[in-house]
Amino acid sequence: MTTVETDSRRRYLYLDRFLSKAGPTTDAEFVPGAETISTLENSRVLVIGAGGLGCEILKDLAMSGFRDIHVIDMDTIDVSNLNRQFLFRKDDVGKSKAEVAANAVMKRCKNVKITPFNGKIQDKDEDFYMQFKIIICGLDSIEARRWINATLVGMVDMDNPESLKPLIDGGTEGFKGQARVILPTLTSCIECQLDMHAPRAAVPLCTLATIPRQPEHCIEWAKIIAWEEHRKETVLDTDDPEHITWLYEKSLNRAKEFNIPGVTYQLTQGVVKNIIPAIASTNAIIAAACCNEAFKIATSCNPYLTNYMMYTGDDGIYTYTFEHEQKPDCPVCGNLAKAITINPNYTLQQFIESLGERPEAQLRKPTLRTESTSLYFQSPPSLEEQTRPNLSKKLKDLVADGEEIGVSDPSFAIDFKFKLGFQS
Repeated sequence: MTTVETDSRRRYLYLDRFLSKAGPTTDAEFVPGAETISTLENSRVLVIGAGGLGCEILKDLAMSGFRDIHVIDMDTIDVSNLNRQFLFRKDDVGKSKAEVAANAVMKRCKNVKITPFNGKIQDKDEDFYMQFKIIICGLDSIEARRWINATLVGMVDMDNPESLKPLIDGGTEGFKGQARVILPTLTSCIECQLDMHAPRAAVPLCTLATIPRQPEHCIEWAKIIAWEEHRKETVLDTDDPEHITWLYEKSLNRAKEFNIPGVTYQLTQGVVKNIIPAIASTNAIIAAACCNEAFKIATSCNPYLTNYMMYTGDDGIYTYTFEHEQKPDCPVCGNLAKAITINPNYTLQQFIESLGERPEAQLRKPTLRTESTSLYFQSPPSLEEQTRPNLSKKLKDLVADGEEIGVSDPSFAIDFKFKLGFQS
Protein backbone atom coordinates (compact mmCIF):
# COMPACT_ATOMS: atom_id res chain seq x y z
CA MET A 1 0.00 0.00 0.00
CA THR A 2 1.42 3.41 -0.99
CA THR A 3 1.91 6.30 1.40
CA VAL A 4 -0.99 8.18 -0.21
CA GLU A 5 -3.29 5.17 0.18
CA THR A 6 -2.17 4.72 3.80
CA ASP A 7 -2.89 8.36 4.61
CA SER A 8 -6.26 8.13 2.87
CA ARG A 9 -7.15 4.98 4.79
CA ARG A 10 -6.55 6.77 8.11
CA ARG A 11 -9.56 8.95 7.30
CA TYR A 12 -11.70 5.80 7.57
CA LEU A 13 -10.06 4.33 10.69
CA TYR A 14 -13.22 4.34 12.79
CA LEU A 15 -15.29 3.17 9.85
CA ASP A 16 -12.96 0.20 9.38
CA ARG A 17 -13.26 -0.68 13.05
CA PHE A 18 -17.02 -0.54 12.83
CA LEU A 19 -17.10 -2.87 9.82
CA SER A 20 -14.64 -5.31 11.36
CA LYS A 21 -16.95 -6.72 13.99
CA ALA A 22 -20.57 -7.81 14.21
CA GLY A 23 -23.15 -6.11 16.42
CA PRO A 24 -26.34 -7.19 18.16
CA THR A 25 -28.57 -6.19 15.21
CA THR A 26 -26.19 -7.10 12.38
CA ASP A 27 -27.76 -8.85 9.38
CA ALA A 28 -27.06 -12.58 9.09
CA GLU A 29 -25.19 -12.14 5.79
CA PHE A 30 -22.78 -9.58 7.25
CA VAL A 31 -19.12 -10.60 6.89
CA PRO A 32 -16.84 -8.51 9.14
CA GLY A 33 -13.55 -7.21 7.80
CA ALA A 34 -11.83 -6.55 4.49
CA GLU A 35 -14.46 -8.22 2.29
CA THR A 36 -17.24 -5.88 3.43
CA ILE A 37 -14.95 -2.83 3.27
CA SER A 38 -14.08 -3.75 -0.32
CA THR A 39 -17.77 -4.25 -1.16
CA LEU A 40 -18.52 -0.77 0.18
CA GLU A 41 -15.73 0.85 -1.85
CA ASN A 42 -16.81 -0.89 -5.06
CA SER A 43 -20.52 -0.16 -4.68
CA ARG A 44 -21.48 2.17 -7.51
CA VAL A 45 -24.00 4.76 -6.31
CA LEU A 46 -26.01 7.29 -8.33
CA VAL A 47 -27.04 10.58 -6.72
CA ILE A 48 -29.86 12.38 -8.54
CA GLY A 49 -29.70 16.09 -7.83
CA ALA A 50 -26.71 18.24 -6.86
CA GLY A 51 -28.56 21.04 -5.09
CA GLY A 52 -28.91 21.69 -1.37
CA LEU A 53 -29.67 18.08 -0.49
CA GLY A 54 -27.43 16.62 -3.20
CA CYS A 55 -24.33 18.52 -2.02
CA GLU A 56 -24.78 17.10 1.47
CA ILE A 57 -25.38 13.59 0.12
CA LEU A 58 -22.22 13.66 -2.02
CA LYS A 59 -20.12 14.80 0.93
CA ASP A 60 -21.60 12.19 3.28
CA LEU A 61 -21.16 9.33 0.79
CA ALA A 62 -17.50 10.22 0.23
CA MET A 63 -16.89 10.40 3.97
CA SER A 64 -18.72 7.09 4.51
CA GLY A 65 -16.35 5.00 2.41
CA PHE A 66 -18.10 4.98 -0.98
CA ARG A 67 -15.53 5.50 -3.75
CA ASP A 68 -17.50 5.11 -6.98
CA ILE A 69 -20.17 7.81 -7.05
CA HIS A 70 -22.06 9.27 -10.00
CA VAL A 71 -24.19 12.41 -9.90
CA ILE A 72 -26.68 13.82 -12.41
CA ASP A 73 -28.26 17.29 -12.45
CA MET A 74 -29.39 19.49 -15.32
CA ASP A 75 -29.17 22.81 -13.46
CA THR A 76 -26.47 25.45 -13.38
CA ILE A 77 -25.42 27.35 -10.28
CA ASP A 78 -27.32 30.52 -9.43
CA VAL A 79 -26.11 33.12 -6.94
CA SER A 80 -29.13 32.33 -4.74
CA ASN A 81 -27.78 28.79 -4.25
CA LEU A 82 -24.67 29.93 -2.41
CA ASN A 83 -26.28 30.40 1.00
CA ARG A 84 -26.90 26.67 1.52
CA GLN A 85 -25.27 24.66 -1.29
CA PHE A 86 -21.88 24.72 0.38
CA LEU A 87 -19.83 23.06 -2.38
CA PHE A 88 -20.31 26.12 -4.63
CA ARG A 89 -18.52 29.48 -4.64
CA LYS A 90 -19.22 32.83 -6.27
CA ASP A 91 -16.88 32.04 -9.17
CA ASP A 92 -18.96 28.92 -9.92
CA VAL A 93 -22.13 30.85 -10.82
CA GLY A 94 -23.35 29.74 -14.24
CA LYS A 95 -21.43 26.44 -14.18
CA SER A 96 -22.89 22.93 -14.03
CA LYS A 97 -23.95 21.93 -10.51
CA ALA A 98 -23.03 18.28 -11.06
CA GLU A 99 -19.54 19.05 -12.35
CA VAL A 100 -18.64 21.64 -9.72
CA ALA A 101 -19.99 19.51 -6.85
CA ALA A 102 -18.08 16.44 -8.07
CA ASN A 103 -14.80 18.33 -8.35
CA ALA A 104 -15.25 19.99 -4.94
CA VAL A 105 -15.70 16.66 -3.16
CA MET A 106 -12.90 14.92 -5.07
CA LYS A 107 -10.55 17.77 -4.13
CA ARG A 108 -11.10 16.95 -0.44
CA CYS A 109 -11.39 13.16 -0.74
CA LYS A 110 -8.54 12.15 -3.06
CA ASN A 111 -9.38 8.46 -3.47
CA VAL A 112 -13.06 9.04 -4.29
CA LYS A 113 -14.14 9.12 -7.94
CA ILE A 114 -17.29 11.10 -8.71
CA THR A 115 -18.56 11.05 -12.29
CA PRO A 116 -20.83 14.02 -13.12
CA PHE A 117 -23.58 14.13 -15.74
CA ASN A 118 -25.07 17.47 -16.77
CA GLY A 119 -28.53 16.63 -18.10
CA LYS A 120 -32.02 15.31 -17.41
CA ILE A 121 -32.66 11.93 -15.82
CA GLN A 122 -35.24 11.29 -18.56
CA ASP A 123 -32.44 11.37 -21.15
CA LYS A 124 -30.82 8.23 -19.70
CA ASP A 125 -31.99 4.73 -20.62
CA GLU A 126 -32.41 1.60 -18.50
CA ASP A 127 -28.87 0.43 -19.26
CA PHE A 128 -27.56 3.54 -17.54
CA TYR A 129 -29.53 2.93 -14.35
CA MET A 130 -28.80 -0.80 -14.38
CA GLN A 131 -25.10 -0.22 -13.60
CA PHE A 132 -25.75 1.14 -10.10
CA LYS A 133 -26.14 -0.74 -6.85
CA ILE A 134 -28.07 2.03 -5.10
CA ILE A 135 -29.83 5.18 -6.31
CA ILE A 136 -30.32 8.17 -4.01
CA CYS A 137 -32.67 11.04 -4.84
CA GLY A 138 -32.08 14.57 -3.61
CA LEU A 139 -34.75 16.15 -5.79
CA ASP A 140 -37.05 19.15 -5.38
CA SER A 141 -39.63 17.89 -7.88
CA ILE A 142 -42.44 15.39 -7.33
CA GLU A 143 -42.65 14.81 -11.09
CA ALA A 144 -38.99 13.77 -11.32
CA ARG A 145 -39.40 11.44 -8.33
CA ARG A 146 -42.40 9.80 -9.98
CA TRP A 147 -40.46 9.33 -13.21
CA ILE A 148 -37.43 7.61 -11.67
CA ASN A 149 -39.71 5.55 -9.42
CA ALA A 150 -41.69 4.24 -12.41
CA THR A 151 -38.48 3.59 -14.35
CA LEU A 152 -36.91 1.51 -11.57
CA VAL A 153 -40.12 -0.49 -11.06
CA GLY A 154 -40.27 -1.19 -14.78
CA MET A 155 -36.66 -2.41 -14.79
CA VAL A 156 -37.27 -5.24 -12.32
CA ASP A 157 -36.90 -8.72 -13.80
CA MET A 158 -37.89 -11.41 -11.32
CA ASP A 159 -35.34 -13.78 -12.90
CA ASN A 160 -32.52 -11.28 -12.40
CA PRO A 161 -32.00 -10.10 -8.79
CA GLU A 162 -29.45 -7.52 -9.98
CA SER A 163 -32.25 -5.66 -11.78
CA LEU A 164 -33.77 -4.56 -8.46
CA LYS A 165 -32.17 -1.24 -7.55
CA PRO A 166 -32.89 0.12 -4.04
CA LEU A 167 -34.13 3.70 -4.21
CA ILE A 168 -33.42 6.00 -1.26
CA ASP A 169 -35.40 9.22 -1.44
CA GLY A 170 -34.85 12.31 0.65
CA GLY A 171 -36.91 15.47 0.64
CA THR A 172 -37.11 18.68 2.67
CA GLU A 173 -39.67 21.44 3.08
CA GLY A 174 -38.40 24.19 5.33
CA PHE A 175 -37.88 22.65 8.77
CA LYS A 176 -39.55 19.38 7.76
CA GLY A 177 -38.16 16.45 5.84
CA GLN A 178 -38.37 12.74 5.14
CA ALA A 179 -36.16 9.83 4.16
CA ARG A 180 -37.53 6.61 2.73
CA VAL A 181 -36.19 3.33 1.40
CA ILE A 182 -37.97 1.78 -1.58
CA LEU A 183 -37.34 -1.69 -2.96
CA PRO A 184 -39.11 -1.55 -6.34
CA THR A 185 -42.02 -4.05 -6.62
CA LEU A 186 -41.35 -5.35 -3.07
CA THR A 187 -42.26 -2.37 -0.90
CA SER A 188 -44.41 0.73 -1.07
CA CYS A 189 -43.18 2.99 -3.89
CA ILE A 190 -43.34 6.75 -4.38
CA GLU A 191 -46.60 6.46 -6.32
CA CYS A 192 -48.14 4.49 -3.41
CA GLN A 193 -47.26 7.43 -1.17
CA LEU A 194 -48.31 10.19 -3.57
CA ASP A 195 -51.33 11.28 -1.54
CA MET A 196 -48.91 12.31 1.26
CA HIS A 197 -47.69 15.07 -1.07
CA ALA A 198 -50.88 17.01 -1.72
CA PRO A 199 -50.69 19.56 -4.57
CA ARG A 200 -50.67 23.26 -3.79
CA ALA A 201 -54.13 24.75 -3.34
CA ALA A 202 -55.47 26.02 -6.64
CA VAL A 203 -56.16 29.70 -7.27
CA PRO A 204 -59.50 30.42 -9.01
CA LEU A 205 -59.02 31.08 -12.73
CA CYS A 206 -61.10 34.24 -12.48
CA THR A 207 -58.54 35.68 -10.05
CA LEU A 208 -55.66 34.80 -12.35
CA ALA A 209 -57.40 36.17 -15.42
CA THR A 210 -58.84 39.43 -14.08
CA ILE A 211 -57.62 40.56 -10.64
CA PRO A 212 -54.21 39.12 -9.69
CA ARG A 213 -53.13 40.32 -6.26
CA GLN A 214 -49.85 38.51 -5.63
CA PRO A 215 -46.72 37.81 -7.70
CA GLU A 216 -47.61 34.11 -7.53
CA HIS A 217 -50.92 34.88 -9.30
CA CYS A 218 -49.01 36.44 -12.20
CA ILE A 219 -46.78 33.38 -12.49
CA GLU A 220 -49.74 31.00 -12.38
CA TRP A 221 -51.42 33.12 -15.07
CA ALA A 222 -48.36 32.77 -17.30
CA LYS A 223 -48.22 29.03 -16.71
CA ILE A 224 -51.91 28.23 -17.13
CA ILE A 225 -53.33 30.89 -19.44
CA ALA A 226 -50.51 32.55 -21.38
CA TRP A 227 -48.77 29.29 -22.18
CA GLU A 228 -52.00 27.80 -23.54
CA GLU A 229 -52.62 30.89 -25.65
CA HIS A 230 -49.14 31.26 -27.15
CA ARG A 231 -47.40 27.86 -26.91
CA LYS A 232 -50.17 25.28 -26.77
CA GLU A 233 -48.39 22.96 -29.20
CA THR A 234 -45.37 22.70 -26.86
CA VAL A 235 -45.52 20.61 -23.68
CA LEU A 236 -44.35 22.75 -20.76
CA ASP A 237 -41.13 21.31 -19.34
CA THR A 238 -40.49 22.76 -15.88
CA ASP A 239 -36.84 21.63 -16.10
CA ASP A 240 -36.18 23.55 -19.32
CA PRO A 241 -34.49 26.93 -18.59
CA GLU A 242 -35.90 28.40 -21.82
CA HIS A 243 -39.46 27.56 -20.73
CA ILE A 244 -38.91 29.01 -17.25
CA THR A 245 -37.40 32.18 -18.75
CA TRP A 246 -40.42 32.59 -21.04
CA LEU A 247 -42.80 32.22 -18.09
CA TYR A 248 -40.74 34.66 -16.03
CA GLU A 249 -40.85 37.34 -18.72
CA LYS A 250 -44.60 36.94 -19.20
CA SER A 251 -45.15 37.01 -15.42
CA LEU A 252 -43.02 40.13 -15.04
CA ASN A 253 -44.97 42.00 -17.71
CA ARG A 254 -48.24 40.90 -16.09
CA ALA A 255 -47.04 42.09 -12.69
CA LYS A 256 -46.01 45.49 -14.08
CA GLU A 257 -49.46 45.88 -15.64
CA PHE A 258 -51.10 45.49 -12.21
CA ASN A 259 -48.31 47.21 -10.19
CA ILE A 260 -47.43 44.00 -8.34
CA PRO A 261 -43.80 43.82 -7.13
CA GLY A 262 -41.83 40.70 -6.33
CA VAL A 263 -41.76 38.59 -9.51
CA THR A 264 -38.26 37.12 -9.88
CA TYR A 265 -36.79 34.26 -11.90
CA GLN A 266 -36.23 32.30 -8.69
CA LEU A 267 -39.84 32.80 -7.55
CA THR A 268 -41.09 31.80 -11.01
CA GLN A 269 -39.09 28.58 -10.83
CA GLY A 270 -40.34 27.93 -7.31
CA VAL A 271 -44.03 28.42 -8.16
CA VAL A 272 -43.91 26.46 -11.43
CA LYS A 273 -42.04 23.52 -9.86
CA ASN A 274 -43.73 23.89 -6.46
CA ILE A 275 -40.38 24.37 -4.72
CA ILE A 276 -40.38 25.31 -1.04
CA PRO A 277 -37.24 27.19 0.12
CA ALA A 278 -34.71 24.87 1.73
CA ILE A 279 -32.92 25.22 5.07
CA ALA A 280 -29.32 24.05 5.33
CA SER A 281 -29.68 22.26 8.67
CA THR A 282 -32.69 20.25 7.44
CA ASN A 283 -30.77 19.28 4.30
CA ALA A 284 -27.86 18.08 6.42
CA ILE A 285 -30.06 15.91 8.66
CA ILE A 286 -32.02 14.30 5.81
CA ALA A 287 -28.88 13.73 3.73
CA ALA A 288 -27.24 12.00 6.70
CA ALA A 289 -30.30 9.76 7.09
CA CYS A 290 -30.23 8.83 3.38
CA CYS A 291 -26.50 8.04 3.39
CA ASN A 292 -26.88 6.02 6.57
CA GLU A 293 -29.42 3.83 4.76
CA ALA A 294 -27.13 3.50 1.73
CA PHE A 295 -24.30 2.42 4.03
CA LYS A 296 -26.48 -0.22 5.70
CA ILE A 297 -27.74 -1.59 2.37
CA ALA A 298 -24.23 -1.74 0.87
CA THR A 299 -22.61 -3.48 3.87
CA SER A 300 -25.50 -5.38 5.57
CA CYS A 301 -24.05 -4.13 8.87
CA ASN A 302 -27.52 -3.30 10.23
CA PRO A 303 -31.16 -3.55 9.11
CA TYR A 304 -32.20 -0.73 6.79
CA LEU A 305 -35.18 1.55 7.31
CA THR A 306 -38.63 0.01 6.94
CA ASN A 307 -39.51 2.23 5.25
CA TYR A 308 -40.40 5.89 5.99
CA MET A 309 -38.85 8.38 8.41
CA MET A 310 -40.40 11.78 9.03
CA TYR A 311 -38.49 14.65 10.60
CA THR A 312 -39.64 18.01 11.90
CA GLY A 313 -37.38 20.65 13.41
CA ASP A 314 -39.56 23.74 13.67
CA ASP A 315 -40.34 23.14 17.37
CA GLY A 316 -37.51 21.09 18.81
CA ILE A 317 -36.39 17.91 17.05
CA TYR A 318 -38.86 15.13 16.35
CA THR A 319 -38.64 12.01 14.18
CA TYR A 320 -41.17 9.28 13.55
CA THR A 321 -40.62 6.05 11.63
CA PHE A 322 -43.36 3.87 10.20
CA GLU A 323 -43.92 1.30 7.46
CA HIS A 324 -45.95 2.65 4.56
CA GLU A 325 -47.89 -0.21 3.02
CA GLN A 326 -47.83 -1.10 -0.64
CA LYS A 327 -51.12 -0.35 -2.40
CA PRO A 328 -52.58 -3.03 -4.68
CA ASP A 329 -54.18 -0.31 -6.83
CA CYS A 330 -50.95 1.65 -7.23
CA PRO A 331 -50.67 2.50 -10.95
CA VAL A 332 -46.91 1.79 -10.88
CA CYS A 333 -46.26 -1.24 -8.67
CA GLY A 334 -49.81 -2.58 -8.23
CA ASN A 335 -51.99 -4.57 -10.60
CA LEU A 336 -55.43 -3.09 -9.92
CA ALA A 337 -57.06 0.07 -11.26
CA LYS A 338 -57.25 2.89 -8.71
CA ALA A 339 -60.83 3.65 -7.72
CA ILE A 340 -62.00 7.25 -8.08
CA THR A 341 -65.42 8.49 -6.98
CA ILE A 342 -66.73 11.25 -9.22
CA ASN A 343 -69.91 13.23 -9.86
CA PRO A 344 -71.49 11.74 -13.03
CA ASN A 345 -72.73 15.20 -14.01
CA TYR A 346 -69.17 16.52 -14.24
CA THR A 347 -68.07 17.31 -17.75
CA LEU A 348 -64.98 15.61 -19.09
CA GLN A 349 -63.23 18.99 -18.84
CA GLN A 350 -64.03 19.21 -15.13
CA PHE A 351 -62.81 15.66 -14.59
CA ILE A 352 -59.52 16.40 -16.35
CA GLU A 353 -59.03 19.49 -14.16
CA SER A 354 -59.76 17.41 -11.06
CA LEU A 355 -56.98 14.97 -11.99
CA GLY A 356 -54.50 17.79 -11.51
CA GLU A 357 -55.89 18.61 -8.06
CA ARG A 358 -56.46 15.12 -6.65
CA PRO A 359 -53.62 14.10 -4.27
CA GLU A 360 -53.68 10.53 -5.61
CA ALA A 361 -53.37 11.60 -9.26
CA GLN A 362 -51.67 15.00 -9.81
CA LEU A 363 -51.75 14.71 -13.61
CA ARG A 364 -51.49 17.99 -15.50
CA LYS A 365 -51.95 17.11 -19.19
CA PRO A 366 -53.74 13.77 -19.26
CA THR A 367 -54.89 11.90 -22.34
CA LEU A 368 -57.89 9.66 -21.58
CA ARG A 369 -59.34 6.59 -23.24
CA THR A 370 -61.51 3.60 -22.43
CA GLU A 371 -61.11 0.10 -23.80
CA SER A 372 -63.49 0.91 -26.65
CA THR A 373 -63.07 4.62 -27.39
CA SER A 374 -60.78 7.65 -27.13
CA LEU A 375 -62.13 10.28 -24.74
CA TYR A 376 -59.60 13.09 -25.17
CA PHE A 377 -56.11 13.46 -26.64
CA GLN A 378 -53.84 16.34 -25.68
CA SER A 379 -51.81 15.82 -28.87
CA PRO A 380 -51.23 15.63 -31.79
CA PRO A 381 -53.35 18.62 -32.85
CA SER A 382 -55.48 16.59 -35.25
CA LEU A 383 -56.57 14.15 -32.52
CA GLU A 384 -57.00 16.96 -30.01
CA GLU A 385 -59.38 18.71 -32.41
CA GLN A 386 -61.22 15.46 -33.11
CA THR A 387 -61.81 14.63 -29.43
CA ARG A 388 -62.33 18.23 -28.22
CA PRO A 389 -66.16 18.04 -28.40
CA ASN A 390 -66.09 15.42 -25.63
CA LEU A 391 -64.79 18.02 -23.16
CA SER A 392 -68.24 19.56 -22.78
CA LYS A 393 -70.05 16.22 -22.44
CA LYS A 394 -71.04 14.76 -19.09
CA LEU A 395 -69.15 11.74 -17.79
CA LYS A 396 -72.34 9.69 -17.54
CA ASP A 397 -72.77 10.12 -21.29
CA LEU A 398 -69.21 8.97 -22.05
CA VAL A 399 -68.44 6.14 -19.61
CA ALA A 400 -70.39 3.64 -17.52
CA ASP A 401 -70.40 3.48 -13.72
CA GLY A 402 -67.49 1.24 -12.69
CA GLU A 403 -65.76 1.43 -16.08
CA GLU A 404 -61.97 1.59 -16.26
CA ILE A 405 -60.18 4.36 -18.13
CA GLY A 406 -56.56 4.58 -19.19
CA VAL A 407 -54.72 7.84 -18.60
CA SER A 408 -51.33 8.90 -19.94
CA ASP A 409 -49.39 12.07 -19.21
CA PRO A 410 -46.30 13.35 -21.07
CA SER A 411 -44.49 13.87 -17.77
CA PHE A 412 -44.46 10.15 -16.94
CA ALA A 413 -43.19 7.00 -18.58
CA ILE A 414 -46.19 4.89 -17.60
CA ASP A 415 -49.94 4.76 -18.15
CA PHE A 416 -52.39 5.02 -15.27
CA LYS A 417 -55.59 3.04 -14.79
CA PHE A 418 -58.58 4.45 -12.91
CA LYS A 419 -61.93 2.84 -12.14
CA LEU A 420 -64.66 5.47 -12.09
CA GLY A 421 -67.40 5.14 -9.53
CA PHE A 422 -70.34 7.52 -9.81
CA GLN A 423 -71.59 9.32 -6.73
CA SER A 424 -75.18 8.46 -5.94
